[in-house]
Amino acid sequence: MQEARTARKTIPARSHAATALAAVVIANITLASGPLFVRIADVGPVASGFWRIALAAPVLLAASMLMGERPVRASRGLWGVLALAGLAFAADLASWHIGIGRTTLANATLFGNSATFIFPIYGFIAARMWPSRMQALALALAAVGAGLLMARSASLSPRNLGGDLLCLLAGVLYAVYFVLMAGVRERLAPMPALALSSLASIPPLLFLAFAFGEQVWPGNWWPLLAMAVVSQLIGQGCMIYALGHLTPLVVGIALLIQPAVGAAIGWVVFDERLAAADAVGAVLVALALVLVRGGNKPQPLAPGAGEPKST
Repeated sequence: MQEARTARKTIPARSHAATALAAVVIANITLASGPLFVRIADVGPVASGFWRIALAAPVLLAASMLMGERPVRASRGLWGVLALAGLAFAADLASWHIGIGRTTLANATLFGNSATFIFPIYGFIAARMWPSRMQALALALAAVGAGLLMARSASLSPRNLGGDLLCLLAGVLYAVYFVLMAGVRERLAPMPALALSSLASIPPLLFLAFAFGEQVWPGNWWPLLAMAVVSQLIGQGCMIYALGHLTPLVVGIALLIQPAVGAAIGWVVFDERLAAADAVGAVLVALALVLVRGGNKPQPLAPGAGEPKST
């Protein structure tokens, strides 16, 4: 019985791997536009996160029902995990959006994507496996690529310290959200999983926006609508789909697409010139994704680790 259950999980994961890889790339390209919308919006940073979720959640819930899903019934036994996931995502958005306004965009992108290495580490610990040589090489290339992408523009100073710490906290919380949602995706389809976790994020974001005394009601709706569609519906929707089919290592390395896209946005919107290091960093990140996509299986932490115990 256990073998049959395992087969049902493994075959779809492999058959959808290419689609999931495309989804995680699309997710990170669209999520990279988030800081731009936060800066343009005429509401407070936490309030912008609230509207991102509040505008998208009803669409996600309706789409889930139209697809024949029954989110509430299917999520029985998962409500606690979904509530924690929603709270973690709300705290992630709040800390990141506040940090964006208190540090440079380069630093916000760097620290906000610290889940790049936290989530893969969790994956290896949870599986009780060491990375294979190919996976270790991919992580090394990703680390060098990240350094090249950010080193030229990142600026560490006491002036930016508060914002840097908030963005770093956001990256940690994003990794927590990934861990929780990866478990949810074992039982729920992407749409209901994202719809329910989004609903759980709305109350804490609204509470924090009022607690910080922010302007909540917007005068200009288009940045918030764009954020809801681009960042939440498309970006987070593709990310949650990918979580059900890709390993934490692939998802983590793919997060480094965001700094590359952020540099391109800075070039187009703010006339920030790109250096050769930016291009080399982006190529290294792409190469890391190719390597980890076709890499060998990780090795057990110890002899017999991860193997079923004999009875």
